Amino acid sequence: MADLIEKLKEIGFNSYEAKVYISLLKKYPATGYEVAKLAGIPQSRTYDTLKVLSDKNVVAMSNTQPVTYIPIKPKQLLSAFKKKMESTVSYLEKHLPEVKDNYNEPIITITNPKDMREKISEVIKNAKREIYLEIWSQDYNIFEKDLLDAYNRNVEIRIVGYDNFQSRFGLVFEHAFAKDIEMSLKGRMIVLVADDCEGIIGKCSSFGSNNIDDINIVWTKNKSIVFIIKEFIVHDMYLVDIEENLVEQIKYIYGKGLRRLKDKVLGVNPKYKIH
Repeated sequence: MADLIEKLKEIGFNSYEAKVYISLLKKYPATGYEVAKLAGIPQSRTYDTLKVLSDKNVVAMSNTQPVTYIPIKPKQLLSAFKKKMESTVSYLEKHLPEVKDNYNEPIITITNPKDMREKISEVIKNAKREIYLEIWSQDYNIFEKDLLDAYNRNVEIRIVGYDNFQSRFGLVFEHAFAKDIEMSLKGRMIVLVADDCEGIIGKCSSFGSNNIDDINIVWTKNKSIVFIIKEFIVHDMYLVDIEENLVEQIKYIYGKGLRRLKDKVLGVNPKYKIH
């Protein structure tokens, strides 16, 4: 009996409704008084419950005096429940995905070195198609195994590498201004995008320490932000490749270290000195 009551509650009955329905299955037709005695619940609550079950078409009332009650058959009850559930599930399948259209993926700040390492590894391990990455050589060593595993499962890997960067796999664009950038930032950067659906960007100079002042990275699945992060990496790759193949022409036009270009973009005495 207790198990039946619990299972009826799982499909929408309350305790009184379950007890009244089961009591009527045992003896029907039955008066409200008889149902109350069989169900073991107060008579006043019994009549309220019978009214609710009648409104739900679970119980039929007679036109006689005294009024008697008859339950619908269990097969009929369960068939009606199945139809209702199928209709509800069908509606949810159709309309729940529409909710996401109005949902903005959050941008999560990570300030703990351990959490940061774990999140970067997680994004790399989740990648199925491609990884775009900007990273310093000493930080790359920490994630090299995860990246090699991704490469071995046919994930395309493209890297902007800083500070005498070496890799046995993937396509690498070696950035020439690692020391200048690290000095300007007072730390190193990491920029990562996997499959156009997850992105990480920020400062990551404390992999080997617990000084959270060195940490300032964000992780997101927000498509607009991920797009911008990937654009940052792609444009760096364009510039690195152009600089590598047009060394003399660029030096002639912009000066050593792209000085004239930096002055043009950032001003002669900029506070912002990165790149």
